[in-house]
Amino acid sequence: MIDRLEQWDQELFLFLNGAHNFLFDFLMPWISDKYVWIPLYALLLYWLIRYNKKRELYIIISIGLLILISDQLASGFLKPTIERLRPCYEPGISEQVHLLKGCGGQYGFASSHSSNSFAVAIFCWLLLKDHLKYIWLLIPWAALVAYSRIYLGVHYPGDVITGAIIGIGAAHLLKTVLDKTTRHLIPQT
Repeated sequence: MIDRLEQWDQELFLFLNGAHNFLFDFLMPWISDKYVWIPLYALLLYWLIRYNKKRELYIIISIGLLILISDQLASGFLKPTIERLRPCYEPGISEQVHLLKGCGGQYGFASSHSSNSFAVAIFCWLLLKDHLKYIWLLIPWAALVAYSRIYLGVHYPGDVITGAIIGIGAAHLLKTVLDKTTRHLIPQT
């Protein structure tokens, strides 16, 4: 069963990675670059603090823990434990991979870009959905970042899906902890 799932994952990867074009070849390295999104992160932090004034310190701590959990579970635990080669290192398909930026580390399961993007998107959506009408757009943004990893040839679809699940889980966990913590520590008005 696992072998069949890996075969489907490789086939879907080769299809998605093989569907490249000039525009995406230009855009996807930028979409995948975490530093490009610093203005978005700053804006999100501003909104989080603006709409949660009594909890601002707890939100900042929660964001730090969110990224720590999301990133370390994907990169610090799963990648060295599972040791699944990235597609660009996989001997059977590496010659077919459309690679744009270099391959990165040897192992790719699970995608920390995907886990971190979904963690931020879902956490911010949970905290801001009652205040900002279009905050849901963070979810397609996270999906686009995750897809960019496939397009760039460094992750299988299963890597980014698992990363998304990790990020979504981390976001819900930290939102629950934040709510329970602040309910007891901050006087209700």
